[in-house]
Amino acid sequence: MSVSVLGAGAFGTALAISISRNGKPVTLWARDSGAAASMQDMRENARRLPGVRLPENLLVISDIQIAANSDTLLLCVPMQQLSGFLVCHKDILANKSLVACCKGVDLDSLSGATSLIRHHVPSATAAILTGPSFAADIARGLPTALTLACNDETAGKDLQHEISTANLRLYRTNDTIGAELGGALKNVVAIACGIAIGANLGESARAAIMTRGYAEMLRLAATLGARSETLLGLSGLGDLALTCTSAQSRNYAFGLSLGRGEAFDQNVTVEGVATAKAVSNLAKKHKVEMPIADVIAAVLDQKLTVEEAVKTLLSRPLKEE
Repeated sequence: MSVSVLGAGAFGTALAISISRNGKPVTLWARDSGAAASMQDMRENARRLPGVRLPENLLVISDIQIAANSDTLLLCVPMQQLSGFLVCHKDILANKSLVACCKGVDLDSLSGATSLIRHHVPSATAAILTGPSFAADIARGLPTALTLACNDETAGKDLQHEISTANLRLYRTNDTIGAELGGALKNVVAIACGIAIGANLGESARAAIMTRGYAEMLRLAATLGARSETLLGLSGLGDLALTCTSAQSRNYAFGLSLGRGEAFDQNVTVEGVATAKAVSNLAKKHKVEMPIADVIAAVLDQKLTVEEAVKTLLSRPLKEE
């Protein structure tokens, strides 16, 4: 089977590099024709992954009609753009294996990535690739393990073998809801952890936020039908540990800026911002208590200051763990 990666950001480029190292031809689609031509000629994504050479069997193009000819398409577009992307290109995506490589909850529909794929392109096989990973690590060939979730067991096995590489090890599950929620919710907790460290609340506060945030993740996941063991795996606990402790995480770095009262680069996509608002709405809809998510959503909507958010959490009634 042939593979194309649609979206030439850091993560999409890194996946394309890793898969092409298997020796098979891979196509990387970039929306910007100038950027695509530059990457193809210079053999480098100088803007997103400087210093990492593109393998010779990796073709970079801006023609999505050609890129979509592959059997397997990795959708590396931001979560809040996924629905529009699927609607715009639903005809050429039909009957393909579509693997979402984004983390979040759609703000308009309150749906996860595979649900959006099944809704907009019902003939496609929907899957999601998620877990603890930084694009730079994958591109450099450093060992990384991810979760591949697909409701179709046979298709999931095929995709697992097709996308796995020497440094990129995929673990398979059919719990798409759990995998989606793990990847989405940890971004909200990461923003909260960044705020805590940026506001000089200390490492103990971060540990508390991670722990109680994980409890919130489990509550919502169980309510929506996910399996708890999925959240214990790479797409939940694994991704939470990485994202809440490293400044390489955009969500954590964004939280740091909030906690410090500093401006953040508006050109950097922070999936957790929209996800916090979507998750807060989703929790209210299903009557699930998620105080951390609610507080972060309120801070992002400028309804609470950082100081007020801390007081809100600390003043909650004492309870049994």
